[in-house]
Amino acid sequence: MMPWGKHLAIALLGLLLAMPARAEGPACGAPADLLEAAALRGTAVAVTRGTLRIMVVGSASTQTGGTSGINATWPHRFQRLLAARLPQVQVDLRNEGARGMTAAEHARVLADLGTDYRPHLVIWQLGTVEAARGLSADDMADTVKTTAGHIRAARGERTDVVLMDPQFSRFLRANADVELYRDRLKMAGAASGAQFFSRWAIMKYWSENERLDLERAPRSQRVTVADELHDCLARALVEFVLDGVREAR
Repeated sequence: MMPWGKHLAIALLGLLLAMPARAEGPACGAPADLLEAAALRGTAVAVTRGTLRIMVVGSASTQTGGTSGINATWPHRFQRLLAARLPQVQVDLRNEGARGMTAAEHARVLADLGTDYRPHLVIWQLGTVEAARGLSADDMADTVKTTAGHIRAARGERTDVVLMDPQFSRFLRANADVELYRDRLKMAGAASGAQFFSRWAIMKYWSENERLDLERAPRSQRVTVADELHDCLARALVEFVLDGVREAR
């Protein structure tokens, strides 16, 4: 009998070969090294079986976030774009983010809803609220490690966790020690087996290269720029997740 790992590799190879070719500039010029992921085994197995359940928890950017509406936010765009890249897979996404939510509140959401929904992929956006309020970075990191541990205990490798750091903001950087929170997230991810998607670094690159800069956009164009920014973040996240699926071969 062929080992399951080899079955997965063969199935994934067939799916990836059938995947539509990337559009020009699929991640809006995001640096390639920031889109590299380690193996996302739970996501990869779900893809081979034809149904992928994703759970997003986060703060303001998961709900409008300055865009023209919920359909323009990165979670919604991520679902649509990923489904287009994986047309043979049913991609379901449950968005439980809300403005002002802390890591501790996210953890309760994951505990209450994660068991029932049984996600294959959790995308956890956090750190902005903690940094803005001056909450304990160590407490945030401990919450991540404890919650990721509970998910791993309940779901094993059937659920992958991806941590997403704050969006780049000069204002936040000037008024909070953002790097402290980002460092704690990286360490918590490494300690708990979660992966780290650096929204901060990607947006910083776009700002410095005058690709997308929401803070410096004219007021009359901010909604339009926010829509484009969320779309580009979604495209970058799609590439990150698909790279993790490929790594699971």
